[in-house]
Amino acid sequence: MARRSRLQTPLVRKDGALVPATWDEAIGRAAEGLRAVGTDHGPTALGMFSCSKATNETNYLAQKFARLVLEMNNIDSCNRT
Repeated sequence: MARRSRLQTPLVRKDGALVPATWDEAIGRAAEGLRAVGTDHGPTALGMFSCSKATNETNYLAQKFARLVLEMNNIDSCNRT
């Protein structure tokens, strides 16, 4: 079986098809989507899960991002395992 290569550029959906885009466009669309969910359904519609194998600093940044940018408190991690 041939090995598939990884994507080199992001893809966005336009008129039902995936087309190459710039990183700025792809990240902007993702941000718009998150913002729309929060606006339409409230902050309880979003959640974040962080990894216990990540550093404390990374998990701290994840919870800060969730609380300040996404304006939600639905944050969990797998630290119990």
